[in-house]
Amino acid sequence: MITVTSLPELRGGVAGARDSGKSIAFVATMGALHAGHLALVARAKTEADFVVVSIFVNPLQFAANEDLARYPRVPEKDAALLDGAGADLVYRPDEGTFYAKGFSTAVEVSGVTEGGEGEVRPGHFRGVATVVAKLFLQVTPDVTVFGRKDLQQVAVVRRMIQDLDFPIRLVVADTVREQDGLALSSRNAYLSPEERRQAAALPRALFAARELAAHGAGDPNLLSRVTRDALEDAGFEVDYVQIVDPETMRPLERLSPGATIAAAVRVGRTRLIDNVPLLAGPEGG
Repeated sequence: MITVTSLPELRGGVAGARDSGKSIAFVATMGALHAGHLALVARAKTEADFVVVSIFVNPLQFAANEDLARYPRVPEKDAALLDGAGADLVYRPDEGTFYAKGFSTAVEVSGVTEGGEGEVRPGHFRGVATVVAKLFLQVTPDVTVFGRKDLQQVAVVRRMIQDLDFPIRLVVADTVREQDGLALSSRNAYLSPEERRQAAALPRALFAARELAAHGAGDPNLLSRVTRDALEDAGFEVDYVQIVDPETMRPLERLSPGATIAAAVRVGRTRLIDNVPLLAGPEGG
């Protein structure tokens, strides 16, 4: 595994792989890696010959009141995990180099950024789209792998790829969960033992909604209300519960194939997001 920190080194590594006839897969991360990230790397290895992983805590997607400084950074542990997972090249750009003095360009995606995370975290997806577009141009992958846990982020990346004609295939990997159902997240490290026990109520409520849908409950408003009540009863501060089309992120008035329930909650100082498909739909790749 090669680790690089500069754009010329990155491009040299990718060019060398291409010169040997290899296809390139890319996984974008902010580090503090866990089994969910490693599952993305494993999926990338099935989709292409040479896997590039970026580790960059992107300041543009954090609001002033969010946890940029607090975000966990464990570079040595991350490197060991990626080496064990079979990544070929790790790109760790420096913030001062990545966003050089005078950087003043932003990528804005409309439509899919409305509601949900886009409403609660204004400007967040502008930061996401900007960093991902920049990384795509730097890495020039054939395929990129993102996790379904970040449902709205996936919709934003898909829309951006389509609108800007990036020659990149998007693959969406399933959410990886703990034994009690909690979706893996770097922010789970913030949870105290008591908060960690409470956090399991989030996926429990979402899967309960799926059970209701499977037994004929077809009113998204009812399912959202029942789920919100369950989350509030579990002691969460609820940012939102919504049932959406996962490609457009539009709220649904009736359940249709692919319909997904998504929620964001706060437990202590930690914010958790999760989503569960209510009805089977086409693969979001």
